[in-house]
Amino acid sequence: MGESAMYVFTYRELAEVLVKRQGIHEGLWGVYVKFTFGAANMADPNGMLMPSAISGIQEIGIQRFDQANNLTVDAAHVNPVPAQRASGKSPAKRILSKK
Repeated sequence: MGESAMYVFTYRELAEVLVKRQGIHEGLWGVYVKFTFGAANMADPNGMLMPSAISGIQEIGIQRFDQANNLTVDAAHVNPVPAQRASGKSPAKRILSKK
């Protein structure tokens, strides 16, 4: 079977990847898209000009949300703090501190 030419992600999958990439471990985070808009006269297939709107995606990212929705993930769930970081001590330091 050949390699796929396209991969599709849900909003939550994108949010999870970006939360992990940024090292975020708490809060609700969701997809953020910033659009840019413009206008121009464009020709239709018959060569007739018509006023037209043009939109583009300027930025894609994540932003913090107050409530969960279909765009969000809980960073504590999808990217929990590693056990060593949570205690503030490495395993060697924990063993030494018990003596």
